Amino acid sequence: MATASSDRSVRPLGNKRTNGRLLIETAGLVKTYGLGKVAVQALRGVDLRVGAGEFVAVMGPSGSGKSTLMNILGCLDRPTSGTYALDGDDVSRLNRQELAAVRNRRIGFVFQSYNLLGRLTAVKNVQLPLLYNADQTLSDEECERKALEVLDSVGLADRAGHRPNELSGGQQQRVAIARALVNSPSLILADEPTGNLDTRASEEILDLLCQLHDRGVTVVMVTHEPGIARYAGRVIDLLDGLVSSDHQNGPTSRRSKI
Repeated sequence: MATASSDRSVRPLGNKRTNGRLLIETAGLVKTYGLGKVAVQALRGVDLRVGAGEFVAVMGPSGSGKSTLMNILGCLDRPTSGTYALDGDDVSRLNRQELAAVRNRRIGFVFQSYNLLGRLTAVKNVQLPLLYNADQTLSDEECERKALEVLDSVGLADRAGHRPNELSGGQQQRVAIARALVNSPSLILADEPTGNLDTRASEEILDLLCQLHDRGVTVVMVTHEPGIARYAGRVIDLLDGLVSSDHQNGPTSRRSKI
């Protein structure tokens, strides 16, 4: 797992707002698991605003609520109370089918364990979100062409026909990022994206996320490593279900090693 020290140049920090609009806004977000005496509040009133085009790292120790927050931001779960607006639309009270539609069309996920289907090639894995998108009208050939274009954008055009077990960990994560991008989502959620990678592959994936941010993509990344969080323009710390700090990393380069 990646760790941080202090002798490698990291890409320039600071956030690039695409047009100043809010993409994420939560108010009084509460999530409670269980009932009565065994009830546990994972989130205890989180107020959060993320502008379109920001690169934000969410940090916190185990049990801080960061996974619960990411599940709600990713429309994988609903809050017990409070509101969550995604690009101006209140999604906090949608039913499961409506949440699934929002996930598919507007959110791209990058997981620590890649979550690729082993029986499918890289290009077929990238195509999957297109197949589940009821709004897309592309032919099979057009879907494949789009998937190949996105694979090329992450530097894996020459691995399109390879299955996951024929790819390195870093290459598998690049396929996962391409899959997250193929529907042109409003938001990329990356949950410990370098957790299973060695140092070199971690650096490559973080550089790729920075390139996406440079292109105006909104990225929210969960990590527990300060050195990795430095790649983001803004760091939000959670503790006991509340935001304990929220600060900008600043517009200048820092030095770090993963």
